[in-house]
Amino acid sequence: MAHGKATSLVLLPAPPEPPSPESLSAAYRPALEMALPMTSNKAKPAVLIVAVSYPSAENFVWGDAQELLAGLYSLIVVLCKEQQIETGMDDGPGSVDARVVLLDSGTSGTSSSTAFVDLPSLAATHSSWDSVFYPESKAGLQLRDQFLTSASQVYEDKVVAVAGGLTLRTGAATETAGASPTLTTLHKTVCLGGTFDYLHLGHKLLLTAGALLLRVPPPSSLDNAQKCEYVIGITGDELLRKKKYAELVQSWSTRARAVADFLATILDLPAAQDPSSNSKIEEKDGELRTLFRNGSVSLLCVRINDGFGPTIEREDITCLVVSGETRSGGEAVNKKREEQGWQPLETFVVDVLNADGMAAVKDRDSKDSKDKPTATESFDAKISSSEIRRRRAERGLMRST
Repeated sequence: MAHGKATSLVLLPAPPEPPSPESLSAAYRPALEMALPMTSNKAKPAVLIVAVSYPSAENFVWGDAQELLAGLYSLIVVLCKEQQIETGMDDGPGSVDARVVLLDSGTSGTSSSTAFVDLPSLAATHSSWDSVFYPESKAGLQLRDQFLTSASQVYEDKVVAVAGGLTLRTGAATETAGASPTLTTLHKTVCLGGTFDYLHLGHKLLLTAGALLLRVPPPSSLDNAQKCEYVIGITGDELLRKKKYAELVQSWSTRARAVADFLATILDLPAAQDPSSNSKIEEKDGELRTLFRNGSVSLLCVRINDGFGPTIEREDITCLVVSGETRSGGEAVNKKREEQGWQPLETFVVDVLNADGMAAVKDRDSKDSKDKPTATESFDAKISSSEIRRRRAERGLMRST
């Protein structure tokens, strides 16, 4: 989990319901507005784990969970833009690699069937947090105390209070409309694809939302039939030679390892308690493999040279995750599978980050908002991979290999 990097943690209480841009900003902006610049280190890149308590992890609704993730990452985009903080992985001194983790607050241990993590496991994964932030509120103090009870080592001067927000829970959208939420069907094998060049907040949203669809067996399970697999198709180098600033595009191996590093934040927490069980990466012939959670979760990154990849090569894949911008690609995959006589994949669409909505919340209350760039401009300039490469070129940074 971001091993060897300056890593801090911010603990956030359960989200508002519904998680609109307005309610998320009211709940989490004060804490994140303080934690992000305090994490930023002028001497080196830093990592901030944003851990949010989730009240119903065992019986969760995927649409609600990914909506929360999208809202949080959108808020981080806006705050980092305002504070001029780069958000890429290893994006130079001063950058903050923010990673959102959903905490299962309903059980005493890691959930037996989901990718959520519990606070004791999170607290035990890192023996030297640079800082642990918590909001000054009743819920924030409870999270702080629970964390300190389980932490392997935390120095008191590194536990820092930040501003608390206002959390309103009027009920989820499905509840307020009088409808019963449809619980999520989890899958043994989940697949998604992308370029993942200079892993950014949009990539993190997609990867985390996909991981939540895995049916994770208990860590103690040794039955291979129960193990789940996360298959990530990553575009091959040859297809990226015509990209803008192509000379700065990361190699396939670098991109695959960045995906594995990020997913370890979510999927490898229990293993981190046992140094002998740390994940080992095997890479060969356009494939990268590693195991998480004591071998109960397998990650396979494969090189793809078309829009289908393993989805038309493996019949056992049952679930496909796409972004709102690549929905048509999912339809093409299922059409191809049906032509082969295979069952179509259950397709889940992840929200596009809504930084414009988040920025508008603050702009409505700002007297000088007329002279500010539009939120869409801020968003595009912040996380597009091509824009990240352009900024790296301007700063004289070489390709990250």
